[in-house]
Amino acid sequence: MSQGFERYERQYCEISANLSKKCTSAIALDGEQKKQKLSEIKSGVEEAEALVKKMDLEARSLPPNVKSSLLVKLREYKSDLNNFKTEVKRITSGNLNATARDELLEAGMADTLTASADQRSRLMMSTDHLGRTTDRIKDSRRTILETEELGVSILQDLHGQRQSLLRAHETLHGVDDNVGKSKKILTTMTRRMNRNKWTIGAIITVLVLAIIFILYFKLTR
Repeated sequence: MSQGFERYERQYCEISANLSKKCTSAIALDGEQKKQKLSEIKSGVEEAEALVKKMDLEARSLPPNVKSSLLVKLREYKSDLNNFKTEVKRITSGNLNATARDELLEAGMADTLTASADQRSRLMMSTDHLGRTTDRIKDSRRTILETEELGVSILQDLHGQRQSLLRAHETLHGVDDNVGKSKKILTTMTRRMNRNKWTIGAIITVLVLAIIFILYFKLTR
């Protein structure tokens, strides 16, 4: 939940509790004391209304999953504020007789106080629930960040492995070239050896024939 909304909410609950007490005491007053108390109540109502508007603006600026629950609470606060406005008009009209005052003191205002207490109880429960929801959102966000970091690390490792494979491929390509060159050299050497072998064979044959011819010539002479 927004810290600004929580701050306005606490202030509103305090003002609401004070207004309930002031409305209860104003009913039993007369004359200047009643006017002074009504002035204080009206000032409190205006302050409470300003806080409700601030909470409304703050809630509408939040994400939809948080905003929806806050707007539900705001409807309760607006209803509570309208009850105070109605009560101020009833007190100001001065048409309440003694019996009505007693009934209001014993029943009506008691119901208002009970409703305010119920609203504050629901407020505390909602605040706790939203706090837990916020914690879960923070945990999820932290998990997402950790997953992103792990993904980046894996991508970096894969990039390094790809570079290694490319270098190995280039090395193998170079080895293939060297093997091809070596094969050509060996083929050339083999051809030269074959030519030299035939040359040596021819020379030996010529020498043998020459020796035979010389021996024949000497023997026949």
